[in-house]
Amino acid sequence: MTTTAPRRTRRPHRLSSVAKPSGVLHPRVLKAGPEHFGIVAVDCAKARSKGMLADFYGRILVPPTTVEHSRQGFDNAIAALRQAIATHDLRDVIIAIEQTGVYHRPIQRAFTAAGFETRIVHPLTSGQFRLPADPQNKTDDTDLNAIHRAAVNGFGLIEPKRDLTYHRIQLLSRHRRDLVRKNATLRNQIHVELDALLPGLSAAVGNLFDHEPARVIARQVSSVQEIRDLGLEGLAAILKAQSVRYQRRSLVRILAWADQAPEGTELADIHKTIFKNLDEERLARLQAIRSLERDLAAGLVQTPYVLLMSIPGINVVSAAEFAGEMGPIENSPSDRAITGRAGLFPARYQSDTVDRCNGPLVHQANHALRYAILQIADNLLQCNSYFRGLYAGWNQAGVNRRLMCVWAAKRFCRIAYRMVAGRQVFRHPSCRERHCVIEKLSTFYVEHETAMDQVLRDLGAAAGWIPLAERGAEAVPLKAAMTQVPSRRRSGPCRLGEILPEVLLRLGVPMVESQSKGEADLT
Repeated sequence: MTTTAPRRTRRPHRLSSVAKPSGVLHPRVLKAGPEHFGIVAVDCAKARSKGMLADFYGRILVPPTTVEHSRQGFDNAIAALRQAIATHDLRDVIIAIEQTGVYHRPIQRAFTAAGFETRIVHPLTSGQFRLPADPQNKTDDTDLNAIHRAAVNGFGLIEPKRDLTYHRIQLLSRHRRDLVRKNATLRNQIHVELDALLPGLSAAVGNLFDHEPARVIARQVSSVQEIRDLGLEGLAAILKAQSVRYQRRSLVRILAWADQAPEGTELADIHKTIFKNLDEERLARLQAIRSLERDLAAGLVQTPYVLLMSIPGINVVSAAEFAGEMGPIENSPSDRAITGRAGLFPARYQSDTVDRCNGPLVHQANHALRYAILQIADNLLQCNSYFRGLYAGWNQAGVNRRLMCVWAAKRFCRIAYRMVAGRQVFRHPSCRERHCVIEKLSTFYVEHETAMDQVLRDLGAAAGWIPLAERGAEAVPLKAAMTQVPSRRRSGPCRLGEILPEVLLRLGVPMVESQSKGEADLT
């Protein structure tokens, strides 16, 4: 008889203060004295902001004042604040700024550069502190009062110092994601125009965007009858003129469709023009996406998140998105902090004996981080053997697919935190396989036609994050790749054989020089 180990339960997280941990003020207030502790509340807009200075008790020292978003406006506001500090004998001051998209950033940077501590108040928080005192009365002045109350109660939060490397990755990954979504919409539009011009062609060839001969032919012809008239040799001539590789059976399939296809719309010339314009826009976006992915790889190798690529099912893009939304791992004290930021826990309602804790995921969360984590979880459920085993068990138990992704996301967060914070490669006890980071990056660079100098620079940076005990394992597939005979049909923009020796040296693997055959040097 076999026994199963009892399931471990986590100890409940007990708070030591009702304030947010990064918003606690009371130790500093006790040290300076409430009447000598100043809080500057700032309500931001696009071109100007409004600020007010009050002490901890709420006594207004400087009434609401408008601050123009200009160098002169910021200098005047800082000078007036310094004067008020001296006049009212304030021994400690913080700046509580309401978060407003990106409009709060200029005044935040100005006060930070002047040496003041700036804290951020979420608009939802200030709204909740405004409603009890000023219901149905939203003005800049009432917002300032609410911002002050929020800061006093510990909801003026200290932002972690922004790391430009991670911020750059975040902006690039978000822009890439936006282009990908726009490209998906564009593909739907292309299908509509093509079905009006050549009805049924996309269904006949399968995925039109993976079938370059069909797409090139569609750009050159104006009707189904024209395809019939061209025949096999005519279609082949079009593709040869465009330097497009094709297989004869693909053209036979297109001609078989044309024999049965109905004629297109009467305004075929208009639909052809629209189709060509949309397809050119799609190709341009694909080039932009590939360029962004190269930039993402260059940023990823500068961070320890590159180690996540040792997990089967995680590639450059997914690891970079996660790194950009997470920021430095030092900002997260535990894996629970990651799932807490991403809102990967259900909403809960508890009162007396009523306790409903199986609701939907909480709405107020870092949705960009949640999206990146859930995307990775979905990929792991399909591509990782360990997570595929979990999926099979959950599926047999009738678990909802969305709930599976959440459970997998939580497991990934625990694994990722230990890997990135501990600078380790993937060594999960239930899944012994792992991918080689350098090999994955090399394949990525070949597929994206990356310049030689970037390849060498990025692989060298990535090798620096590999633990010493794992560098030998990383070098095995690289040494095998150097012995392979290069293919004549596919030649990339750079030959890995030229850069792998230097990468191997950076991994600490000595290279053995080949013995000379004894020929005389005829040069």
